[in-house]
Amino acid sequence: MWTWRYEAADGTPLSGADLPRTSFPSQADAETWVGESWHDLLNAGVEQVTLLNAGERVYGPMSLRPVE
Repeated sequence: MWTWRYEAADGTPLSGADLPRTSFPSQADAETWVGESWHDLLNAGVEQVTLLNAGERVYGPMSLRPVE
C-alpha cells in the first residue's frame, strides 16, 4: 500500500478532515495522483510530502512549492 504523509515546512506530520486519506496500488499511481493534486494540498496547508510504502519511507520530504 502506497501513501503520502503530509507535512508542514518543518517536517511535522499533518492530519485533518480536509486532507485526503488515499492509498494507491503502485508507486506510479501515487506519484500521478500527487502530480495532479499538489495545488489542492498546498491550499490545505501542506508544504511537503513523503512517499511511504507499507508505512516505510521511500523518499521525501518533497516540497510542493514550485521552484523559483
